[in-house]
Amino acid sequence: MNRENVIVGVLLITGLFAPLHLSQQGRPGEPELQTLRRELEALKEGQARIEKQLQEIKNLLNAILASRPTEPREVMLSMDGAPWKGVETAQVVLVEFSDYQCPFCARHVRETLPQLERDYIQTGKVRYVVRDFPLPIHQQAFKAAEAARCAADQGKFWEMRAQLFQNQGALGIETITQYAQTLGLDLSKFQQCMQEERHAKAIRRDLEEGRQVGVRGTPTFFLGSLEPDGTRVKVQRVIVGAQPYAAFKEAIENLLAAPRQ
Repeated sequence: MNRENVIVGVLLITGLFAPLHLSQQGRPGEPELQTLRRELEALKEGQARIEKQLQEIKNLLNAILASRPTEPREVMLSMDGAPWKGVETAQVVLVEFSDYQCPFCARHVRETLPQLERDYIQTGKVRYVVRDFPLPIHQQAFKAAEAARCAADQGKFWEMRAQLFQNQGALGIETITQYAQTLGLDLSKFQQCMQEERHAKAIRRDLEEGRQVGVRGTPTFFLGSLEPDGTRVKVQRVIVGAQPYAAFKEAIENLLAAPRQ
């Protein structure tokens, strides 16, 4: 008995395939074998999709398991060139590592950031800084990060950021250009910036520094105080994931109440 007949027999016994018409000698004909081959290929493709989905779930679980605040060991973060909002004299600096295709990042922007703005950023207590961390599983996240920085060149970083998070399912180059037009940007300058990949090096620098300080998923937040040189943050607290406002409030209040060093 050859190998193909063995495979056919196993599949028929286990019920994975519909019964096949056999020839008079009890062997499957060529059309039936072709059908089996196609179904086997479909199974392989389905397995590959499942493996990819399992990897994404694993990445999310790793972020969730690490979601409790931790105390970092002598971590310094650069703020040089990073977009920020608030006041320079704020006692606490909150640095977010973010991905524009990350649903948890969008949830934070939608649900928690407005409360942080109202209570801490607009009141001058917290300076909010954004760093980029486009994950490899999100194929459009890197170009979206470039788009936000190209918009920043024309003073529209936060507006573009809002557009990107509101439209996570539409982050192709054409739609991003439409967002730029909606925001009133100079399209020729914006498109040139994107084509030249003007900010790609800075985004890769964010990725590298994020990995060095332990960022594994997004969003990840580092809270601390500004160093005297005005370009670095001495990190005192880390929050991983789209945590509720209460988690940020507790961490920020503890830092505000701590004696200045």
